[in-house]
Amino acid sequence: MFKTLNALVLREVRYKEADRILTLLTDTEGKITARARGALRKSSRTAAATQQLTWSEMTLFENRGRWTVNEAVVKEGFDGLRGDMEKLALGAYLAECIEALSVEDQPEPELLQLGLNSLYALSRDLYAPEKIKAAFEIRSMCLSGYAPELNVCAVCGREPVRPDLSIDYGRVCCRDCEGMGERVELGNAAWAAMRYLASAPAKQLLSFALPEEDLRRLARAAERYLLARTERGFSTLDYWKKIRNYRPPAPKNQGRDTNELF
Repeated sequence: MFKTLNALVLREVRYKEADRILTLLTDTEGKITARARGALRKSSRTAAATQQLTWSEMTLFENRGRWTVNEAVVKEGFDGLRGDMEKLALGAYLAECIEALSVEDQPEPELLQLGLNSLYALSRDLYAPEKIKAAFEIRSMCLSGYAPELNVCAVCGREPVRPDLSIDYGRVCCRDCEGMGERVELGNAAWAAMRYLASAPAKQLLSFALPEEDLRRLARAAERYLLARTERGFSTLDYWKKIRNYRPPAPKNQGRDTNELF
């Protein structure tokens, strides 16, 4: 049976000499695995559309629960990611999160929309990467049933004073209230931003502003919360941090005229 659908390529793995095994999040079938025969050949018409981090229209053939790519064309290639290793690594982390949070054969329209909007914003430099990452992490937790409780302090029941996020309990609490296990500092601005991210309309998710220090607090809390709730690490996150923190050594001056043209 042939079926035409739209799919975000979350992962690609080389198989045999020229095939790709794809993990896809589709608009109608949810997360599926598909084989793209010959996609690695230079003459392949599906090569571009079956790359990781590509939003494509695909015609798939399904036989006994196995999917094969018959045709594929690119709808959005997120080209801004391809020439920037840091953005490409962060995009791969978003894709790995989506793969971990989605369920086989179960449509995830809101998670798919979140992924597409985040990749688009990242590829077009619409917002700082740290802001996109934090917004994605908080919203993906909410969509996956791990929404933190952010209205009042979990200990005293009042509006939190100097709010922290309890990583263990997924609840906001006052800095001076005792207990609540591992916690991370939020502060009022990051707390307000986190509340916004939990309920904002999808198309306005990134329409908030934070001072740099508050954005750092939000980013730390969002990442630690996602890692705690998923109970796993992400190799793509480690790689993104490695690239982001890398600073190439300054070139040594060997006595050549710095005005010399080559």
